[in-house]
Amino acid sequence: MTGSGAVRRKLRCVSCELGFPKMAAPLSVEVEFGGGAELLFDGVKKHQVILPGQEEPWDIRNLLVWIKKNLLKERPELFIQGDSVRPGILVLINDADWELLGELDYQLQDQDSILFISTLHGG
Repeated sequence: MTGSGAVRRKLRCVSCELGFPKMAAPLSVEVEFGGGAELLFDGVKKHQVILPGQEEPWDIRNLLVWIKKNLLKERPELFIQGDSVRPGILVLINDADWELLGELDYQLQDQDSILFISTLHGG
């Protein structure tokens, strides 16, 4: 291999040998809330989010922690239960049920769309 690609590969290997952690690149994802869940987020349904680079790849579990810390404005108990979403919150990743994609362990990809829909309604 010649050119800048060879240099980049060599630098990558040197940084691994020196024990520097490989950082996951920042991700741009769309996070959307519906079915009343948006009320917990100041009534804002769609959020275009840039998740910072970190040592471990971003997954839904990490995203929920980030959402609780950065977007959730009130009553976290209505959205989060333990390290997951509360029962009654439907989660779609790129329009597919998250149960088909590994739920909390799904590794986020750049430009993913994550939709949280509350199916809980007062009566």
